[in-house]
Amino acid sequence: MPRGRDVGKHCCLPLHLKEDNARFGLLAAFILLYLLCGAVVFSALEHPSELQAHKRWEEQLANFTEQNSINLNSLQDLLRQYEEAFVAGIRIDKLRPRWDFSGAFYFVGTVISTIGFGMTTPVTIAGKIFLIFYGLLGCAATILFFNLFLERIITMLAYIMRWCHERQLRRSGVGGLDSRSEDDSLEGWKPSVYYVMLILGIAALLIACSASALYSAMEDWDYFESLYFCFVAFSTIGFGDLVSSQRESYKAQEAYRIGNCLFILMGVCCIYSLFNVISIIIKQTLNWILAKLDRSRSQCTCRSPPYRRRGRACCCCCFPRFPNQRNNHHPPPGNSRLRGQKRNAVHPGPATETAGKRFTHASVETVCDSETDPGLGPDGGYLTGRRQSGEMISVNDFMANKVSLAILQKQLSETAHGNPRQSHVRQNGFSGGVGAFAIMNNRLQETSVDR
Repeated sequence: MPRGRDVGKHCCLPLHLKEDNARFGLLAAFILLYLLCGAVVFSALEHPSELQAHKRWEEQLANFTEQNSINLNSLQDLLRQYEEAFVAGIRIDKLRPRWDFSGAFYFVGTVISTIGFGMTTPVTIAGKIFLIFYGLLGCAATILFFNLFLERIITMLAYIMRWCHERQLRRSGVGGLDSRSEDDSLEGWKPSVYYVMLILGIAALLIACSASALYSAMEDWDYFESLYFCFVAFSTIGFGDLVSSQRESYKAQEAYRIGNCLFILMGVCCIYSLFNVISIIIKQTLNWILAKLDRSRSQCTCRSPPYRRRGRACCCCCFPRFPNQRNNHHPPPGNSRLRGQKRNAVHPGPATETAGKRFTHASVETVCDSETDPGLGPDGGYLTGRRQSGEMISVNDFMANKVSLAILQKQLSETAHGNPRQSHVRQNGFSGGVGAFAIMNNRLQETSVDR
């Protein structure tokens, strides 16, 4: 038997990663790098201004105590008391009441929308306890509202863009039913995520520009400060350095407050949708990076035959291999029937006898790749199809770890609803998601299972 090479002399380390885990790790590394870069930039931009502000304040404090013959410690005690009053909403310039009905309504709006400007906070124990339970239910309901808004805005944009695409096909002379080819058919046409991102970006910019014009006129902010406030508020960052509708009185006060609430509502919904569309592009970029690393791994020296004969499973730490990718699933060459089946069709899995063991493909569509994608069985047999939604999972299979807890949860959910649902096999890393990913699944070109 040929001697194997020493793994320690090569660049590879044994590391077994699934595609979802590799994507999660890569995203975590990217976010960490993004945080470090942001900290460097903001420290370079803002730290000198902070030092200058401290220096000016110390000079002003020293000059004031010297000119007015005031004890510095007494003045500092007064300033600490003012800081406590500031938290309670007391300002030098008179502002609107914080806890009348309109002020409280504005406050709860910032709570459930997760903006949280911070200019108004409960100070009583009862108020803080109530806020915990109120925010728990309110934030969950608002997130659901944002997701439903996202679903409708994506559906509306898809209909509009599909209508424009159909008109373009008709003008080009391929819109007839007889002349329409399979590639140009509208049956499976979906808008690109880049066009959706462009439309949502333009809509958010128009809302922000319109709101900034209103805030500049009513709040005496310059236009750039108004744009800055719009982004901070619409993205639910909510620093609280600039807060709208806080003066005691305005011209056309009621109309301004209604307009302010409408602008914030539309802006938050639009920016939330835009963020989720951008997250699809980020995930698509991560998939592209992982595909590049996967192809590069095929050139790794530790994949030589001696390693396979010695039973070593090497997965490079820098080039993770994902067994659930499409290019790794090839039907048996001798079975033309399986080769001719549609990729998204649901078929019962055939039984296979190999090495005296009988096994069948027992997978359903879940969030786990190993449970959804066809591939090679543990004994070398090729597995196709999925467990039917109505097929029960035996106790022996579950106790033998042949199925995952996700399958059991899905089956229990379908049984509870009484209508098991069959959908597409996960093929591109976007199917089977949760939240916004689940809403946009198969609605865009980049999240389509046919991609």
